[in-house]
Amino acid sequence: MRVNEGLSIGALAERTGLAVSAIRYYEAQGLINPWRNAGGQRRFQRSDLRRLSFVMIAQQFGFTLPQIRAELDRLPGGRTPTKADWAKISGGFRETLDQKIETLTRLRDSLDGCIGCGCLSLPNCALYNPTDRAGEKGPGPRYLMGDTPKRD
Repeated sequence: MRVNEGLSIGALAERTGLAVSAIRYYEAQGLINPWRNAGGQRRFQRSDLRRLSFVMIAQQFGFTLPQIRAELDRLPGGRTPTKADWAKISGGFRETLDQKIETLTRLRDSLDGCIGCGCLSLPNCALYNPTDRAGEKGPGPRYLMGDTPKRD
């Protein structure tokens, strides 16, 4: 197959390990943009291999499809992305991943002490929240997210 003919959806599926239905879904989500050949078949750029690989990795890191699409929208549409193009995206993801790592580390360390302490003394528990004081700080598990409990 010549490069200018593009990749068929089957070839893209084989190369990425994705099901054809998943590739169609990602297309519907605007993550890849194939064209149609004279016979009406989808054809993909070789750079779509990298785009789909990026999607799969970003999903494993917990990024949502809208977040991934927003990042991919920063890539040039008319040419294959360069190393510099990908570096811009990785910079933003790096910051988010660093924040997630910090949160996960704090969560791990908090759960270690809490679950394993065995005190069974709710008034002394750092996570005890009888009147929902944590709710004043916002939604979610506030104390495990790093907020400090108010003590009476």
